[in-house]
Amino acid sequence: MTRKIAFLACAGTLPGSPTRRADAFEHDVQVAALRSGLAGMDATLTEIDWRAPLDALTGFDLAVLGTVWDYTDHPAEFLARLEALEAAGVMVCNPAEIVRWNADKGYLRELAEAGAPSIPTLWADDPGADDILRAFDHFDTDRVVVKRRVGAGAVGQFSFTRADPPAADWRLGQAGMIQPFLPAIQSEGEYSLIFIDGQFCHALLKQAADGDYRIQSLYGGREVALEPDPADISRAAQVLAMLPFAQAPLYARIDMVRLPDGQLALIEAELIEPYLYPRQGPRLGEMLAAAIRRRLG
Repeated sequence: MTRKIAFLACAGTLPGSPTRRADAFEHDVQVAALRSGLAGMDATLTEIDWRAPLDALTGFDLAVLGTVWDYTDHPAEFLARLEALEAAGVMVCNPAEIVRWNADKGYLRELAEAGAPSIPTLWADDPGADDILRAFDHFDTDRVVVKRRVGAGAVGQFSFTRADPPAADWRLGQAGMIQPFLPAIQSEGEYSLIFIDGQFCHALLKQAADGDYRIQSLYGGREVALEPDPADISRAAQVLAMLPFAQAPLYARIDMVRLPDGQLALIEAELIEPYLYPRQGPRLGEMLAAAIRRRLG
């Protein structure tokens, strides 16, 4: 029996879209890797907008949350769509339960309390200039980073210094988190360790363009494949083991940065729609396809 698999995307990433994003090439690379992995399986892979009519999506056996990169602008609608798919018998990977937990970065506080290696963080319902000024003293630092609790790709992210603080009336405008700026982001980079069905697949180091600290390709970031130290793999695997779910997610990208003491600390556990860097992990498509095959029985 031919299995029908959907690779859910959005208008900004689907091929041929008039509003296609500059980084949508990542969609193409990831789809190509999965197609290659599925080549030996009796299965079809269809790229489709997650906002397509529900009856166009319920005919699939499994839906991968591929490049649904606009979900942060419509979180309630997105979650409702995933729940509707699951109710119709479509296996969603990763499931709505994981998406609900992972969509708000408040999960980082939960993992920190469970013992995950973490970056010191202040939480605020709507960070303002006064919160930033207090954070400088709280962290004993001259630079901080402010992030949305619901967001992705460094969108809506700010960095302030004591010498260049926010204007007195500045506010983030939504729930956020404040962290000390870690120099290793610029001097070394951000580590990404990719796991498929709980098994380590590959790792890479993401480095920002000169003068920037954001490592995404949209901002000129670059990626280098690497063979991580076994201790670093173990540290990421420990984070994965702390996730509050009975089954390991189909895919997980554990993003980490090195603290001044030399240990890696968690930046994010990306479980919704992370780019999985197939170019740096030639086994990715094969491992994803094998994991999908196991789940579909």
